Amino acid sequence: MKDRIITRQKYQDKINPFVGKQIIKVLTGQRRVGKSYILKQTIQQILSKNPKAHILYINKEDLQFDEIKTAADLHNYVVKNTKKRVKNYVFIDEIQEIAQFEKAMRSLLLNPQYDLYCTGSNANMLSGELSTYLSGRYIEIPIYSLSYVEFLRFHKLKNSNESLALYLKYGGLPYLKHLTLSDEVVFDYLKGIYATVMYRDVILRNEIRNNAFLENLVVFLADNVGHLFSAKKISDYLKTQQLKIAPSQVIAYLGHLANAYLIHKTQRMDIVGKKIFEIGEKFYFENLGLRNTVFEYKQADIGKLLENAVYNHLIYNDYDVKVGQVGAYEVDFVAKRKGETIYVQVCYLLQEQKTIEREFGNLEKIKDNYPKLVVSMDEFRGNTYKGIHHIHVRDFLSKSI
Repeated sequence: MKDRIITRQKYQDKINPFVGKQIIKVLTGQRRVGKSYILKQTIQQILSKNPKAHILYINKEDLQFDEIKTAADLHNYVVKNTKKRVKNYVFIDEIQEIAQFEKAMRSLLLNPQYDLYCTGSNANMLSGELSTYLSGRYIEIPIYSLSYVEFLRFHKLKNSNESLALYLKYGGLPYLKHLTLSDEVVFDYLKGIYATVMYRDVILRNEIRNNAFLENLVVFLADNVGHLFSAKKISDYLKTQQLKIAPSQVIAYLGHLANAYLIHKTQRMDIVGKKIFEIGEKFYFENLGLRNTVFEYKQADIGKLLENAVYNHLIYNDYDVKVGQVGAYEVDFVAKRKGETIYVQVCYLLQEQKTIEREFGNLEKIKDNYPKLVVSMDEFRGNTYKGIHHIHVRDFLSKSI
């Protein structure tokens, strides 16, 4: 606990109501987005209020805990190291590395002496056995890469177009604060993270043998950020690359990538009929730096990166996000939270009349009174067009919407 930790207060505020309560706090997210440090942040807070609190910390990426392989191993380790007649705060990092861990957690939860926290880098941990064994007994707290505001704070940068360009290029993995923000340094680091996520959380966990197809699929997704497509469309494209893959296998591989939190899948919805379409989805990368590691960063891709950044900001702010459809017209994002909705269109620049008509016109076709926004890099700000607001992307990413 000697690390100097920059507090990510948003997540601490989510954890605090459950500290000391008989419910498992599960922090989920892609590797290296900062889950371990948020655990340590919680430990520091507990110790600040009670310096004598008994802390048990198990990090499955640390070799000293390598012998904890099964639910029985985990249970025995915790019981053996329990301090009697006091609250024991148990923190388990990367718990998915322990076979059938949910059985140990259920058993420990029966004892009010334990306050349980864990992290995981695979969405499967919240399905199947975990939900069966622990239904109603855990709270999931998704952890994301740094938001734009967090990126500025971590790197001690001013809110400027230059800082935004760094964020869009290198992404928001917290460890970048220790590195020089240059292509040579950052992308060498990101290549290692990408390889780890792919090997440990996708290939190894799902026993994937067709690695060439998987790599081509990720490249395709990186090149097509924000594009609508189906599994069949991806399959047809890959056939042109001499890779014959059935749509069902494409769907399975997309699921594996999403379960590792490398990508987020976004469904389409009919804004008028509120129906969710079964065909046609968009995929966005959890971390822009990893996207640019897979597919070389180019200025021509700025529109895709802006759309991905806006999507990430919406889910960071706890919105449920869909792609909207109004007749034949598309709305980039329909974002819902606590009964409220906002509609968002994203583009690079509003320089041409046809672009203005498309971005504002699509929103104009929505007949309800929820807020409607067009987000772009244009420097003029605060304008409205028939009641639809225009906002600079830096202002949008700087707000807790």
